[in-house]
Amino acid sequence: MSMSTVIDGNPLELHRQVCFALAVANRSVLKIYRRVLDPLGLTHPQYLVMLALWEDSPLPVKDIGRLLQLDSATLSPLLKRLEAGGLITRRRNVDDERIVEILLTDAGAALREQALSIPGQVVDALGVDLSDLEELHAVLTKVNAAALRADGA
Repeated sequence: MSMSTVIDGNPLELHRQVCFALAVANRSVLKIYRRVLDPLGLTHPQYLVMLALWEDSPLPVKDIGRLLQLDSATLSPLLKRLEAGGLITRRRNVDDERIVEILLTDAGAALREQALSIPGQVVDALGVDLSDLEELHAVLTKVNAAALRADGA
């Protein structure tokens, strides 16, 4: 079945575009995250770095970039700001000095307790059933994997 048999009508209508729906949803959801992260002094990208480190610290910079799908030009300024804020520190790996590891400071580890309420605040602000968000997460994970495969092809 070709794409033209799947789509009836005008395939270029704005409201039918996946890219448009993703872009609008991204802006809308990140606006909520900005509001709930502001009291913690974190931006959304910084929050993602902290989530990775709260899960596993220390982490090599390269691993953080891979987990968050960020290049070093984007990741480096994030890490610098988190370090300036006293939430993380850097060290050279003892076995391979070419590897820079990121560690949580005591303040960075303590911030995790405050952040525990963030997911619930976002769900409450969205007013969407948790099951709908879990389904959306599963679909977006599949779409992201497919896009990464397509990009690598």
